[in-house]
Amino acid sequence: MRRVFITGLGFITSIGNTKAAVEQSLRELRHGMARYPAFEADNSPVKITAPVREFQTDAEDPEDWVIPAPYTIKREQLRSLAPNSLYAACALQQAIADARLAPEDVSNENTGLYAASAGSPGILARQVNRMNQLGVMRCPPLGVVASIAGSVQFNLVSYFKIKGASTGFASACAASAHALGFAFDEIALGRQKRMFVIGAEDGNRETILPFASMRALSLNTDPDTASRPFDKRHDGFVGTGGGTVLVVESEDEVARRGATPYAEVLGWGQASDGHNIAISHPEGLGLAAAMRRALASAGITAADVDYINAHATSTPIGDASECKALRSVLGEQASRVAVSSTKALTGHGLSLAGAMEAGFCALALKHGFIPGSAHITELDPACDGLNIVRTTEAVQPRIALNNSSGFGGANVCVVLKAP
Repeated sequence: MRRVFITGLGFITSIGNTKAAVEQSLRELRHGMARYPAFEADNSPVKITAPVREFQTDAEDPEDWVIPAPYTIKREQLRSLAPNSLYAACALQQAIADARLAPEDVSNENTGLYAASAGSPGILARQVNRMNQLGVMRCPPLGVVASIAGSVQFNLVSYFKIKGASTGFASACAASAHALGFAFDEIALGRQKRMFVIGAEDGNRETILPFASMRALSLNTDPDTASRPFDKRHDGFVGTGGGTVLVVESEDEVARRGATPYAEVLGWGQASDGHNIAISHPEGLGLAAAMRRALASAGITAADVDYINAHATSTPIGDASECKALRSVLGEQASRVAVSSTKALTGHGLSLAGAMEAGFCALALKHGFIPGSAHITELDPACDGLNIVRTTEAVQPRIALNNSSGFGGANVCVVLKAP
């Protein structure tokens, strides 16, 4: 098994569109929540989201979108993009530059791309409505690849001339964590030398608001407290979008290029709840199993773990389930290991979340800090016995776990180590 490292990062997020801005937000606990004009209608009980700044992607014609410098997308490529794939393309440009990859490093048979996104419900709805009203031959010819769930990898594999392994993952909020896990396997088993791991979501009305019918979104109208994982008064998650890219490489490639890694990926684990299509197992059994498998894969124990970036979305049921899983796996280490949920700052990125939060862990491991769990005024009793850190700590974690959970009880845990 070959060693695997994260060597490049790219972020388009609600808390910053560069790694420097993201790190500053994590250190200073600056959140990205705001009242969202698209939610202001009287029939929307939800008012808060965590928008991506600087980009404007509401126009139906992508040629009318506003894309900030220094990003450039060719006109012919815009026609097949959704906001999610635009964010991902810009984050990938960042990550390639951050890892100092040459063009021949990007486009070759040993470099692949794994991505996760739910697709673009807004573009899909417009496509179907236009087909029904005007006829199928009056629809944009690239509307299909712009809207369906594989849009991110379809576009980026073509745009960046990727010749290695490529596919997409559709396990909802665990999807980009699955992408990272299977990318680790590709490299550790010697099938690829480098993988781009991508999570991306539109983060607009059509992507987020349907979760209100599940009673999963926060009805809090205060941006400063709407997303508060582990707090006694948490009442649902705040949605967000954007894109994150991780450059993952083999040890040989790191040595050949003289790259400086952010973190080593030690291993990962996954397991299913076998319980409910939308609600976490009340005892957190699936997530606990995924964490134990991740520790075994990495060859470590709970005593080696310093920090856990929890999946905790700010829903009472989900947060409580994860707390039980954490206590079960950590045992006597539960009161020592630092735990936080950065979704208090970013909101919940759905299939973007796993990759985005793995990127946050990589920054923390490289630069020596543990991000706090913001907006907690009174800790939920479900968190008893856990070390939920409420402020950012200037300490050097050596090993971090990143948890992700999705629909159907899909659970993923990734183990990262400081370089």
